Amino acid sequence: MPRAAPIRAAVAVIVDDRGWQKLVGDPEPLLRRAARAALAVARRPRGLKPGGTAALSVALMGDRGVKRLNREFRGKDRPTNVLSFPAAMVPGRAAKARVDLGDVALALGVVRREAKAQGKSPADHLAHLMVHGVLHLLGYDHETDRDAERMERLERRALAALGIADPYRLD
Repeated sequence: MPRAAPIRAAVAVIVDDRGWQKLVGDPEPLLRRAARAALAVARRPRGLKPGGTAALSVALMGDRGVKRLNREFRGKDRPTNVLSFPAAMVPGRAAKARVDLGDVALALGVVRREAKAQGKSPADHLAHLMVHGVLHLLGYDHETDRDAERMERLERRALAALGIADPYRLD
């Protein structure tokens, strides 16, 4: 049985805080690889033709900006590591060659502190959070134990493809 053509990723990166370059060098190639890895392990986005392109944008922000977004959209007055804003899927009959998935925002200080506390490289932690954010754009969540297990399984597969250790493994 022939495999479906892989999904292409069009990832626009907006660097709102230059501290990201100090933390991980050039984050754009890493973010694009992580998005492609997430797309490779997940179900195809609804409405996308096989071999089509999934488009998304990523904002690399400081904690203050992510705190503002978290307060405005989730009612939580604190920064968080990653926020995902899925695009509204417009119902339609014909599959499209390009689908907009939405936006991901990442908080520099939170990512830096978490990586240090967890003994991970900032680049590996950033890749993990990007995979996590893209899976949210695709409709995955972790509201129930079953959903969390499914999402973690996909994250592990995507990260393994990137050569990144399992972030959920208990040592």
